[in-house]
Amino acid sequence: MRELAPAKLNLCLLIGPTREDGRHELLSVMAPITLCDLLELSDGERDEVHCPGVEGPNLVERALAGFRAATGWAGPPQRIEITKRIPVAAGLGGGSADAAAALRLLARRSGRRERAPLLALAAELGSDVASQLEPARAIVRGGGESVERLADGPPFGVLVLPAQAELSTAAVYREADRLGSPRSAQALAALDPLAVGALNDLQAAARSLEPTIAAALELATAAGAREALVAGSGPTVIGLFDRPQAAVAAAAALLADGVAAIAARPFPRAGASLG
Repeated sequence: MRELAPAKLNLCLLIGPTREDGRHELLSVMAPITLCDLLELSDGERDEVHCPGVEGPNLVERALAGFRAATGWAGPPQRIEITKRIPVAAGLGGGSADAAAALRLLARRSGRRERAPLLALAAELGSDVASQLEPARAIVRGGGESVERLADGPPFGVLVLPAQAELSTAAVYREADRLGSPRSAQALAALDPLAVGALNDLQAAARSLEPTIAAALELATAAGAREALVAGSGPTVIGLFDRPQAAVAAAAALLADGVAAIAARPFPRAGASLG
């Protein structure tokens, strides 16, 4: 069984105070895009996750163990093979996308597709997993566990400029706290995320930790993007275009100049689901 795991864009990302569980309150409009990892699920000799080129613990391992614990499924050992295309530690939610895709695969494999336990497990795994369990444009609140699905917006193009560096999400949030970036709870609650446009409250912190981001933002703007911003906690930079074809042309021009660039568009709503 195979499943695509689409990267997510924070079309806006507004950060509030730290909660008792250590996470920050957030308010974001998220959208999945066609830059995807691929997961393949098969019976194995033991539960295991294989992700070539990525070292260390994998969130998919926790998703697999958590799924068994949450649902009581005692099916045969499962092997999950991950083919990575989403840059690692880049602000595009690759690890969370993979964990969400693993839950979709396991739900199909086991026949246990009840949404409530899967959503609860996704929220425990990480702030981005719940919003990617059924990839679609959505407003995300709280620590990521509150997900309000939205109708598809107009088509648009995305220019993705991967960085050589990696940034720890936790480190970027610590830097945002040091810079005084988080908003008060009252200020966060007063905002309409659909009206604020392309705004990322973590951008200053990411730029502080990774100075090359500034040049990437300029490059995206020079390539014709109507908006350029840091993706999530960075260091990836994205450029937004009104037409998907314009993003494709911009990426092709940059690749011809030897600059790493990827063109993407919104991920189709029916492309990955629990159904």
